[in-house]
Amino acid sequence: MATIRSDLPFPVRVVEDLKLPLPDGTVLAARAWLPEGAGRVPAILEYLPYRKRDGTRRRDGRVYKYLAGHGYACIRLDIRGTGDSEGILADEYTPQEQIDGCDAIAWIAAQDWCDGQVAIMGISWSGFNGLQIAARQPPALKTVITVGSTDDRFATDIHRVGGCLSKDDFDWSSTMFSHQDLPPDPAIVGDKWRMMWEERIRANQPWILTWLRHQRRDDYWRQGSVCEDFSAIKVPVYAVSGWADNYSESVPRLLAGLKVPVRGLIGPWAHSLPHDVAVGPAIGWLQEVIRWCDHWLKGRSTGIMDEPLYRVWMQESLPPSTCYLERPGRWVAEDAWPSPRIDWRALYPAVGGGLGSVPMAGEAMVSSPLWVGLTAGEVGRYGEEAEWPTDQRLDDGGSLVFATPPLETRTEILGAPRLKLRFKADRPQALVAVRLNDVMPDGRSTRVTVGLLNLAHRVGHDQPQALIPGEWTEATVELDDIAHAFPAGHRIAVSLSTTYWPIAWPSPEPATLTLDLGACRFDLPVRPEREEDARLRPFDPPECGDDVGAIDHPVAVTARRTVTHDLLSGEMVVDFPRWTYVHEMPDIATTTTGNSLARYRIIDGDPLSARCETEYKVEIRRPDGTFGHESRGSLSCDAKDFIVEMDLTVTENGEPVFRRSWSERIPRDHL
Repeated sequence: MATIRSDLPFPVRVVEDLKLPLPDGTVLAARAWLPEGAGRVPAILEYLPYRKRDGTRRRDGRVYKYLAGHGYACIRLDIRGTGDSEGILADEYTPQEQIDGCDAIAWIAAQDWCDGQVAIMGISWSGFNGLQIAARQPPALKTVITVGSTDDRFATDIHRVGGCLSKDDFDWSSTMFSHQDLPPDPAIVGDKWRMMWEERIRANQPWILTWLRHQRRDDYWRQGSVCEDFSAIKVPVYAVSGWADNYSESVPRLLAGLKVPVRGLIGPWAHSLPHDVAVGPAIGWLQEVIRWCDHWLKGRSTGIMDEPLYRVWMQESLPPSTCYLERPGRWVAEDAWPSPRIDWRALYPAVGGGLGSVPMAGEAMVSSPLWVGLTAGEVGRYGEEAEWPTDQRLDDGGSLVFATPPLETRTEILGAPRLKLRFKADRPQALVAVRLNDVMPDGRSTRVTVGLLNLAHRVGHDQPQALIPGEWTEATVELDDIAHAFPAGHRIAVSLSTTYWPIAWPSPEPATLTLDLGACRFDLPVRPEREEDARLRPFDPPECGDDVGAIDHPVAVTARRTVTHDLLSGEMVVDFPRWTYVHEMPDIATTTTGNSLARYRIIDGDPLSARCETEYKVEIRRPDGTFGHESRGSLSCDAKDFIVEMDLTVTENGEPVFRRSWSERIPRDHL
C-alpha cells in the first residue's frame, strides 16, 4: 500500500469546480489541484469520461494532490457529455473528443497559474486519448505519460482479439451504457442539470451497435490508432503497462515505432497505476512521473533519460492459480527495442507431441470442444478476483500439445512469441488459439502467454478472406509480449485449439484443422542475462497524497466468478461479476452503488448457442434524490447475424422515468 504523504513541498489548493469553455460554447467541467506559492507552473491534464465528481474522486485526490504538492497544476477534466460536462458522448475516442482535448490544452496553457506547458497523462481511456491528442500536435503539449493504453484500437483493446470477437466487447458496451445514464450534479452545473440529464438519456444507446458494424480493421478503427502514423507524435512519451494487463503489447510497439524520446516500463501489474496495485510489487510511480515531468517541463537533471529504453519485470515461474497478489521476479532492461540481444530460438512441433530444434515431417489434426477456454479467466485483469487461467491441463485435453524435453538450463524470454502455421481447414471459417505454457516436473501447467487469430484474417485484419476447405494455406499467430523465466527441469509447451470460449466468440461451425508439422515453427524470444540489470536504479517506495475520506462499505456478494457445466443438457455457463460496490463520499454527501454481472452461455457442440448476458444496476444517491440505471442485455447469434437485445429503465427515487428497448440484427463479416 502506498504511503500517504501530507508533508509536500507546496501547499495545495483544491478547486472543486473549474469550468473550461470550448470554442463552440460547450463548457467542460474539471477539478483542479494548484500549488500555492509556486508561481506559474507546468500543468498535468487527465481527460476521462468516468465522472471526476463522484466516480474517480478518491483516486484523483491521491494522485493529483501529490503531484500538485511537487509544483504542478493538475487538472482532471470530464469529457464532453460525461460527468458534469455539457454535451453528448456518442462513442469512445471520437475526433470531437480529441479536438476538445486540444482546445482544453490551449485554455489551460493560457491561465495565469500555468507557465504555458502542459503534459497529458492517464491510464486506460486517458492513456488512449493522450496519444491521440499528441498526434494532433497541440502547441502547448510537451509530453505524454500513457499507462495501460494502446496504439492500435483494433488489435489491442476490448473489442477484438486476433480478429476474433472479444468477450469484453458486449460487456464493456454495457458498462459504458449504464454510466452514461447518471445525471450531472446541480452543485456544479446548477438548475440545468435535469435538462442535461434528459438529453443524455435520450441520446444514450448501446455502443456495441456501432462496434459490431465494424468487424474488420476499417477506417473506424484506424481513426484514433496512432500506429497509423507514429511520426505524427512529436513530443516525448513514457509508455507503461503490466504483464497482467490487456495492453502490455502496446508498450514495445510504441518503443519500436515512435521517433521521439521515449521510455517503456512493464511491471507485473494488472490494469492499475503502478503505485496502487492489486498485483505486486508496487513502485513509487508518482515519483517517476515527477522525474519525467521535471526533466521535460522544468529542465531538471533527474537521470531518467540516462536509463535504459525498456525496463520490465522478469517474472519467475509460479504454479497455476486463479489469482496472484504478488509476482516474484526482478527488473531487467534493454537499451533498444527491438533488441539485437534477443535470440530467436526456433522450435518445431513433431508427431507424438514433441517440440524440438529440428523440423520433422508429419501431420496432426485438431477440432476442439467448446469447453476449451472456460477457465481461461479474463482478457485483461484488475487483479483481485479469480481472473487468471487455471491449470492448463484442463484446456490441453481438447488441444494439440507439443512440449520440449525437460530444460537443462534456465531459459528466460522477453518479447512476443509467434507460431508459423501451414494448415488446411474443413470449413470456410475457423480460429486458432495458441498458448505458451510452463510445465512443471509434476505436470502442473501454467499459462505464460496466449495469442489468437481469426484465420479468415490471416492476410490482414483489413481484408478477411474465407478459407477454402481442403486447401493448404499459411498463417502466423503472434502471442502477447511477456517476460518469463522457465526453470531448469521444466518443459516449454505450445498448445493449439480451435476454440477459446468465452475469450473469443466461436466460429459458426465446428472446424477441424490439419497441420503440416514439417512446415510449422514456433519462435521463442530468448533473452540472455545482462549484468547491468543488477545495477539498475531501484524504484522508490510507493507514495501518494491524502484523499477525501471516501468510504467503501461492505457489499453482499450476489455473484461469484464461477464455471458450471450441465452434464445432461451440455450447457456451460461462465459468470464474471462486474463493478459491485457501495462507495460513500461524505464531503459531497453522495453515495454511488453498483451491482452487475456478465454471464456467458454455450452448449457443447453448438457454436451458434453462444450467448453473452449482462445485468447492470447502478445508482447515485445525493441530497436532491436517488437516480439509477437498470439494464438487461444479450448478444447472441445465428449463422448469418449477431443479435443484440437490450432493455433499459432509468429511475428517479425508485420510480421509472424512462424506458427503451433495442433488438437489432447485424450481419456477420467473417466473424
